[in-house]
Amino acid sequence: MKAVVWHGKEDVRVDEVPDPDLRRPDDAIVRITSTAICGSDLHLYSKLSVTLLEGDILGHEPMGVVEEVGPAVTAIRPGDRVVIPFNVACGRCFMCERGLQSQCETTQQRRWRRGAALLGYTHLYGGVPGGQAEYLRVPFANYGPIKVPNGPPDERFLFLSDVLPTAWQAVVYADVPREGTLAVFGLGPIGQMCVRVARHLGAGRVLGVDVVPERLELARRWGAETIDARDGKVPGRIRELTGGRGADSVVDAVGMEARAGPVSRLLQALKVKPDIYSALRPAALSVRRGGTLSLTGVYVGLLPLVPIGEAFDRQLAVRVGQANVRRWTDDILPLLTDDDPLGTGDLVTHRLPLEQAPRGYQLFQQKRDGCIKVVLEP
Repeated sequence: MKAVVWHGKEDVRVDEVPDPDLRRPDDAIVRITSTAICGSDLHLYSKLSVTLLEGDILGHEPMGVVEEVGPAVTAIRPGDRVVIPFNVACGRCFMCERGLQSQCETTQQRRWRRGAALLGYTHLYGGVPGGQAEYLRVPFANYGPIKVPNGPPDERFLFLSDVLPTAWQAVVYADVPREGTLAVFGLGPIGQMCVRVARHLGAGRVLGVDVVPERLELARRWGAETIDARDGKVPGRIRELTGGRGADSVVDAVGMEARAGPVSRLLQALKVKPDIYSALRPAALSVRRGGTLSLTGVYVGLLPLVPIGEAFDRQLAVRVGQANVRRWTDDILPLLTDDDPLGTGDLVTHRLPLEQAPRGYQLFQQKRDGCIKVVLEP
């Protein structure tokens, strides 16, 4: 089969690799029909090369059609249309039963002191082959795959794999008061959906921060008041817009995103040191006293970014963590209707054949041609 394979820093290729096979009785093989490039894939593309081996298959936002199931699989069958969460979780352990699938104790990576295994996301998280491929082996197939109806286009459901649950969790963790104000730092796919989910869940006001004109415009269309970070110091601007108090809640949807393109410009505009690449400090400075900071952007390593003294003085609540996909899908799935209240249909700006994945990575990293979200079609 063809798959997107990592060969080195900023070097991904579409190679011929062996087809996956069933290894456990509860495995399934899924033929991929759509698979997206995630902002966190850009970390692997340009920053986190030490956690990969040449030949690793990337991708953790796939959906498709079940081709084959193991003898213990009863929840799905060949022909079913499914979305695959990026968490590899068993559904039965202490953590999964508490809605913490990203901490699944069955797939937890204890050697590296990491949480649950992830599809296509480094050997720190299990080295599981990813979904940017023609076929994918899905472990724990009685629990992970999300069955969706036939008929509607893939993009109606594809983002159940990551984008929608990640944004939903970020907004829930932000604990926005009814009719309160949420500020979203970073208006990539996750930030865009945070804007929409927040409005859907009752936020009175959403402020969106970015430097990319297309991202700012898209967020405005969904009701955000936007702040171009190039205009000045963002925390001060947010305080001006909130009567000097600051936002009730803030989501950092930037994290340690790749250094190329507008993210570095955003961080420079936020007065963040370029060797740190984090929106965390200005995000924290934008929260009102007694407010909540929700971190959904990916962070790794020991970085001296959290202003603990200031957080203590201002009595901030901080919620962080990898999205627990299966915890939120039952809330989200009923919204993926013809009415499309979350606007899943307008997030994809580039749909490319799998063979053009290297171009897709470049477009997404550099945010060229108005790129917000790339979907690959095997």
